[in-house]
Amino acid sequence: MLYAILCYHDEDMVGSWSKEHDASVMQKLSAVQDKLAKQGKLGPVARLLPTTAATTLRKENPPLVLDGPFAETKEQLLGFYLVEGKNLDEVLDIARDLGEANPGGTYEIRPVGYFNQGGTKA
Repeated sequence: MLYAILCYHDEDMVGSWSKEHDASVMQKLSAVQDKLAKQGKLGPVARLLPTTAATTLRKENPPLVLDGPFAETKEQLLGFYLVEGKNLDEVLDIARDLGEANPGGTYEIRPVGYFNQGGTKA
C-alpha cells in the first residue's frame, strides 16, 4: 500500500534555523531516506518552498487567484514523502524514524489511491 506522509511544522521556526542546523536535520533525514530506499519503500520526497512563494486558486465563479496559502494555520505543509508500507503500523514506524531525525512539527499519514500516475520526471 502506498502512503503519503505529510510534513507540517512552524514555517517561521524552520526558516530561522541556521544553515548548519538545517544541513544537520537534512543529513539525519537522508539517513532515514537511504534506509527506506534500500528497502524499496521510498517514493518521491519533496521539500516545499515557503508559503510566501505560494499561490492559491479559490474555486469561485469566476475563480480567484490569491498570493500565499489559503488557510491561516500554526503549522504549514513543508513537504511530503510517498512510502510503501504493508500497513499503517509499518508507516507509523517510518514516521517515528523521520520524527527522531527532525523533531517538532506534525506528520499526517494518509493512504494514497492513484488517480493518475502522470509521466513527469523530476
